[in-house]
Amino acid sequence: MILADPPCGDTSLAWDRRVDGWLTIAHDALRPTGSLWVFGSLRSFMATADQFAIAGFRYAQEIVWEKQNGSSFHADRFKRVHELAVQFYRADARWRVVYNDVQTTPDAAPRTVLRKRRPPHTGHIEAGHYVSHDGGPRLMRSVVHLRNCHGRAIHPTEKPTALLEILIRTSCPADGFVGDWFAGSGAAGEACRLAGRRYLGCEIDADMADRARTRIAAVLPFRDAGAAPARQSSPITGDIP
Repeated sequence: MILADPPCGDTSLAWDRRVDGWLTIAHDALRPTGSLWVFGSLRSFMATADQFAIAGFRYAQEIVWEKQNGSSFHADRFKRVHELAVQFYRADARWRVVYNDVQTTPDAAPRTVLRKRRPPHTGHIEAGHYVSHDGGPRLMRSVVHLRNCHGRAIHPTEKPTALLEILIRTSCPADGFVGDWFAGSGAAGEACRLAGRRYLGCEIDADMADRARTRIAAVLPFRDAGAAPARQSSPITGDIP
């Protein structure tokens, strides 16, 4: 699985500049059984839709992450309190071979549901009766409400670990490998540690990469206790012990 939270290009901030060329590299690195999850705004996806197709990706599904608060770039528009995460897979692969283990809601449990059986004829209301049906876990809905990291975020666009863990468990098998192409503060690496997946993160900001390593190592110790590689060329790794 590849997870990407690239700059959307929606603001005038210096770091918010779209990155070109990474989708083709992602396609070549992804196995036919894998998929790509990308965070972004609807505006950013509309602007780059052709790039996904040219790189050889096909749309699978999307979820909406609803936050408890959001941003207001314009006073004459709705306050945006959501963000999209869109799943893509290789166009030369069939969806049925792509790993996809849709999660269930945290409170999902077998339960008994009472449903009223309709009478065979109208006018005989007394003939209707209730019958119990055993229900099972419910599939997670496509709108996920989770608090953002406001006030405790290391990176300005950091995503909640719980949200990333949902995507990782859905699209990466146990002991599978997750590539995090815009790692930031390593929230996805933390989620991989919690979910039991292997992790490799790439981050251009060396100081942020160091903070990500510290964060991930605090969840579970690294397998290799030796000296850390030189930071200017070293990836952020998180193998499970």
